[in-house]
Amino acid sequence: MSETGGVREVKSAARTVELLELLAARGDRPARLQELADELGVPRSSMYALLQTLIGRGWVRTDVTGSLYGIGIHALLTGTSYLDSDPRVRLVRPCLDEASEALGETIHLGRLDGHGVAYLATRESHEYLRTISRVGRRLPAHAGALGKALLAQRPDADIPEGPYEALTRHSRTSRPALLADLAEVRLRGYSVDREEAVLGIVGFGFALRYDTPAQDAISCSVPVARLTPEHEQRIVAVMRETRAKIEATAPGFGGAPDWR
Repeated sequence: MSETGGVREVKSAARTVELLELLAARGDRPARLQELADELGVPRSSMYALLQTLIGRGWVRTDVTGSLYGIGIHALLTGTSYLDSDPRVRLVRPCLDEASEALGETIHLGRLDGHGVAYLATRESHEYLRTISRVGRRLPAHAGALGKALLAQRPDADIPEGPYEALTRHSRTSRPALLADLAEVRLRGYSVDREEAVLGIVGFGFALRYDTPAQDAISCSVPVARLTPEHEQRIVAVMRETRAKIEATAPGFGGAPDWR
């Protein structure tokens, strides 16, 4: 049994969390009882009892036949509470609005979560061509602009071993290739994702350095069809200004907890 901070893990709680994470990761692909039992390695009867408990509390939903299972609405309510209670998300949101208005492009706020980045806020472009993004999405840190901006704030020794998942044909899948890219990010001061996470989309990422090492970053996503050298220069200039404004306002937070 694993331990956290010297305290033994509670098996039933761990199983509940694993089930919810599994259902969330499946997105719009509902699962059957046997699939979930097999995936988590638990008896079918135990899985059924756990599912029924979570259905009753709104964390899992089922179809009219009672044979398909998916993540429930209480997961959304809890996620919304996380965003509403975070002072840094509240601080950054108006700045995302300003950057999106100035550039006419999609602007994101993300936070490092293990080997991935979770999207906490997004301001969509008003142009016809739009990026595919949503709050709550999680992408591998090695592929996107947000993740690479945050990985570059860490020493190479902290970068996990590869190979890494290839999201597109442009993704860097080896550790040496990623480390070389992160070295360029440190010299440049921001990251560039040229179709590494989504084909047809270029991203520019800027770590928010109010933590050491940085946990949050902002990025601008642009369709390749709209990206000219002049537009790229403007994006970098506006995003640098946006980062400076956020970092200048960030300290303090009125005694808010220093979450880990």
